[in-house]
Amino acid sequence: MTHTATDSSSSPAIVAQSAVRRLPRWVLLALCLAYVLPGFIGRTPWKADDMEAFGFMLHLAQAFGNESVSWLKPTLLGQTDPHGALLPYWLGAWAIQLAPQGMPLDSAAHMPFAALLSLTLGATWYAVYALARTPAAQPVTFAFGGEARPADYARAVADGGLLALLATLGLARLSHEATPALVQLSFSTLLFFSLANLPRKRIPALICAALAIFGLALSAAPALALILGVGGALVMAMPGNSASALRVRRVDVAWILLICLASAALVSALGLWRWRIAYSHVIEVKAMTRLLLWFLWPAWPLAIWTLWRWRYQLKHLAANPHLSLPLWFVSVALFSTWLSGLSDRALLLALPALATLAAFALPTLRRSVSAFIDWFTLIFFSAGAFIIWVVWASMQTGVPSQPAVNVARLAPGFEPHFSIGALLLALSGTLAWAGLVKWRAGRHQSALWKSMALPAGGAALCWLLVMTLWLPLLDFGRSYAPLVQKVRGMMGEASCVNFYGLTKAQGAAFEFHGQLQLKPIAAAQGVDTPSAPACPWLIVDTQAMNTLRKDVDMSVWTQHATVRRPSDNNEDIVLFRQKPIRETSPATTPVKTTVSP
Repeated sequence: MTHTATDSSSSPAIVAQSAVRRLPRWVLLALCLAYVLPGFIGRTPWKADDMEAFGFMLHLAQAFGNESVSWLKPTLLGQTDPHGALLPYWLGAWAIQLAPQGMPLDSAAHMPFAALLSLTLGATWYAVYALARTPAAQPVTFAFGGEARPADYARAVADGGLLALLATLGLARLSHEATPALVQLSFSTLLFFSLANLPRKRIPALICAALAIFGLALSAAPALALILGVGGALVMAMPGNSASALRVRRVDVAWILLICLASAALVSALGLWRWRIAYSHVIEVKAMTRLLLWFLWPAWPLAIWTLWRWRYQLKHLAANPHLSLPLWFVSVALFSTWLSGLSDRALLLALPALATLAAFALPTLRRSVSAFIDWFTLIFFSAGAFIIWVVWASMQTGVPSQPAVNVARLAPGFEPHFSIGALLLALSGTLAWAGLVKWRAGRHQSALWKSMALPAGGAALCWLLVMTLWLPLLDFGRSYAPLVQKVRGMMGEASCVNFYGLTKAQGAAFEFHGQLQLKPIAAAQGVDTPSAPACPWLIVDTQAMNTLRKDVDMSVWTQHATVRRPSDNNEDIVLFRQKPIRETSPATTPVKTTVSP
C-alpha cells in the first residue's frame, strides 16, 4: 500500500471496502426504538428531578385563565426553578395541553422528551458521518486500490459512533427522564452536529446552530451555550487546508458569535443567568474518577485508544476536526462536571462527543482487542439479562425463593403484577439478542462497526428488560405514588392540605397523585379564629421538623401519623390533624401512630 499526499497521509486507519458493509437501516432503527421507547411509556414520574419537572409542566398546562401563572417564571409551591429553565417545562406543558382525551398526563408530558432523545441519536450519527468525511479522517489509500470509499467509510464509522453512544451506561436512566438535563443533551448534540457540518452545509448548519444555542440558553445552560458555540466555531475555523475554506469559516464564526450574543441578550432580559460552582468538590479526585469510570463505560477506553492511535494527528489539530471538535465538547463537559459538584447530569453532555472519539478507534482496532470486547460484552450483558429474568421469575412464582425475599425486604409492601404485553416484549428482545450473538459468532463478518454491535445490543436488551419485567417494582420503589396514596387514605375526603418543608418534587406528587390543593402553612396560621381555612390537615417532611415549632403555631395541630416512603428509610412524611376549635388543652399529649409498610 501507499500513502497519498493528502491530510490522511499519516492516518492509522487501514480499511478495505469489504469492511464498510452497510448496517441494515431497519436493524439500526429497531435498536433505537427498543432503546428510546422503554422508560417513556407506562411509568409514572420518578423522584426527584423527574417529578419536580413534571410539576412545573402541570402547573403551566393548567394555567388557562389564571393570571398569576407566568410562562416566563413558572412556579411550583410558590417557588421558581432555581436553575432558570424554561423550554423543558414549555415542551411538557404544550404536550399535556395537546394530549388526546384519556391519555395520562404524565405519559403526554414524556412524548416530546422521547422525540428529543431520538434527535440526540440522529444528530450524533450525522455529526460522526460529517467528521468522518473530512480528508484527515479518511483511511490510507492502497497502492492497487480497494480501500474504502469515503462515503461508505463515513457511514460505517457513523454506525459505530451511534452504537457506542447506545452502549454507554450513563445514558440510560438520565436520557429517559423528562428533565432539563435531557433537553440540554439534545441541543448540545444538535450544536455538535451543526458545527461538524459547517464546512459542508453552511446554511442548514447555521440554522441548526441557532436553534441549539437558543435551546441551551432556555434550558438552564446559557453559559454552556456560549462556551460551546463560540469555542466550537473557533475550533472549526482554525487554519485548515485552503484559504477559501478559511474565509467561509470566518463568516460562519461571525454568524455564530451574533447568535450567541442574541441568546445572551435574551437570557439577560429574562433574568435567567445562574452561576452554580461547587468549590468544595474540586479536590474530590477519587469521586470524580469513580464517576468517570462507570458513567462513560465503554466509550472511554475506546476514546483513549483513539487518542493513542491518532496521536500524530493531535500535533496538528487544526487540520483534524474529527479529533479537535469532539475533544472540545468533551473537555467543556468534564470541566462543567468538575465545577458543578460532580453532577452526572453535567457529564451527560460529554457522551455524544465521547462516542464520536470512540468511533474513530474502530478502524484501528486489532483483532485481539475486538475479540476481547465481544467476549466481555457477551458475558456481561448475558449475565445481566439472566439476573433480570431470574428475579422476575422469582417475583412471579417464588422460584427461586431468595430473590423474592430480597425484593420484599428492599420494597416492603410491593405486590408483583403480571403483564402479558411486557412479557412478550421481553421475550422478543431476548430472542433478538440471541440472534445478534449468533450473527457475531460467525467468522465471515468484517464490518467496521461489528465491535460495537454486542455492546449496543446488550445495553438495549437490559434496558428493555428492566423497563418491562421490572417496571412495576421500579415504579413502586422510585415513584412517590405509594407514599401519597398512604397519606391520602388517612385524610378521607379532604380536598386541600397545608404543607410545611416539602420539596418541590414532594409537592408535585401530592398534587398529581393525591389530587390535593396544597396551601403553605403560613396562610393557615390562626386556625382557631373564625377565619380559619378549610384545610384540616398538615403534612410536613421530617427534614423540616426541627424548625416546625419555631415557624408554626402547633397548639392547634395534633400529630396523626408518620408515613414512610417504601424502599427509602430517609424520607418520611408527618401528618398532623387540626384540633377541634373548642379544644382547650393544647398541651395534651397527642396519640402518635407510625405507619410502616
